[in-house]
Amino acid sequence: MLRIYGMLDSGNCYKPRLLMALTGRPFAHVEVSTRDGSTRTETFLGRNPIGQCPLLELEDGRFLAESGAILNYLGEGTDYVPQDPFDRARMLQWMFFEQNQHEPAIAVRRAMSVYPERKAAATAERLQTTLERGNAVLAVMDRQLSDNRFFIGDRPSLADIALYPYTKDAPEGGFDLAPFGNVSAWLERVESLPGYRPKDWMPA
Repeated sequence: MLRIYGMLDSGNCYKPRLLMALTGRPFAHVEVSTRDGSTRTETFLGRNPIGQCPLLELEDGRFLAESGAILNYLGEGTDYVPQDPFDRARMLQWMFFEQNQHEPAIAVRRAMSVYPERKAAATAERLQTTLERGNAVLAVMDRQLSDNRFFIGDRPSLADIALYPYTKDAPEGGFDLAPFGNVSAWLERVESLPGYRPKDWMPA
């Protein structure tokens, strides 16, 4: 059986769990944490030298790190990966946007607001910068969703799964989603997908 090593509270770790829930595939969740040292053990570092999660363990014992890479692997052959090459590239475009623009602003500001060990980095200047960048990111998303139900059209893709977790948690970082009505409506559409499970869900 596939195993996903991750933190229940991590948006990056939620992404593959959410995809597995939406596609109905069985897997085991193994709780690890960057905060308790379990990702810095010799065993874990032997599997992922970066010492980060999520980490996917395949049935044959191979390991795959990085949430985007894991999504691409698990999404292969599902309805969440478009067959058209250009649409697949557009999906990747939004996934890269999530890692390069969205997460460094929205997820980082949330982390500084939520986790005590990160609050030392929460200077007034950094909080302001991440707030401004995050709102700019949400505005880009809102424009894209003005004419699209999902990020590359009428059907959900891995791009939506990549962008959903930290957007859903953005209010925990002090972001107001009220001005971004298209984003709020999109969040509801994701949550209405068959098989959807919230972030604190894990398989039995």
